[in-house]
Amino acid sequence: MLPPLPELTTLERIIELGAGKLETRVACEVKMPQGDSYPVHVIALGNPDPKVPAVGYFGGVHGLERIGAGVVIAYLQSLVMRLQWDSTLHKQLESVRLVFMPIVNPGGMALGTRANPNGVDLMRNSPVEARDSVPFLIGGQRISAGLPWYRGAKSNAMEIENQAVCEVVETELLSRDFSVSVDCHSGFGSRDRIWFPYAHRRAPIAHLAEMHALKSIFVQTNSHHRYIIEPQSMQYLAHGDLWDHLYMQSCAQEQRLFLPLTLEMGSWLWVKKNPRQLFTRHGIFNPLIEHRQQRVLRQHQLLLDFLSRAACGHALWLPKPDTRASHHVQALQDWY
Repeated sequence: MLPPLPELTTLERIIELGAGKLETRVACEVKMPQGDSYPVHVIALGNPDPKVPAVGYFGGVHGLERIGAGVVIAYLQSLVMRLQWDSTLHKQLESVRLVFMPIVNPGGMALGTRANPNGVDLMRNSPVEARDSVPFLIGGQRISAGLPWYRGAKSNAMEIENQAVCEVVETELLSRDFSVSVDCHSGFGSRDRIWFPYAHRRAPIAHLAEMHALKSIFVQTNSHHRYIIEPQSMQYLAHGDLWDHLYMQSCAQEQRLFLPLTLEMGSWLWVKKNPRQLFTRHGIFNPLIEHRQQRVLRQHQLLLDFLSRAACGHALWLPKPDTRASHHVQALQDWY
């Protein structure tokens, strides 16, 4: 008998509440050691026309970081409830496609592990190899599934969960002229960070000017935000980063633009306020006190909603040929 997953129960209840308003499917079934399986749900709403932009929301990639799945589920629930009365939201959804994979790694979540049931860290599992030196273990290793940050055997295909993410990104996001995504994690430092590629090298991405323009409009409209926005390479490098892999895939289509982001919630602050959390595996990565959990679920809704609005209005803020160079120069000064 599979242990119940509260997040999966909540997600499936939201799917029921949104019946007739949401497009839903199961991207894959994740098999557990005892033979049963958990579904990986994909939920979409908004305009399916490939001419409109899209936003992808991902969570639960690391099974221990349950708060990431919670943030994505909370935003989806807000949208489903607003569909009943918010005419402005209905108008907005005519101009954008929103795609959700809130629990990418239900097997790891059920087992209470960072990795999936095969012991593979999904964020070290893509075929991307780091071009500069990576930190031992944390940068990804092929020594053993018994050690953290295991990449999987080199001869194996990507894990089924990552194959599902790639299929959704390729069909729903990379098929459009503009798309953006956010993958919600926790556990790095005491500040909330928004990372963008690259993770496998220190060189800037091809669309650095566009990423800087996105940061600029976020800062201009949310002057009291507390995020640090930076390339992941400013903190550490890693093999096998899934978003590096998908971003590089998108670059093969020069006329299209895909900007993948990672929200890395700073869990050390929760531990500092409640040191007893250090003695529980989940406490290192999640706020365990209810009012702190509710605060975290609230505070990141602004970011997730901002991305849907930014996608709708991307033609108004993306750099034009005459401003792109200045954005690129400013980005180099800020980040490199």
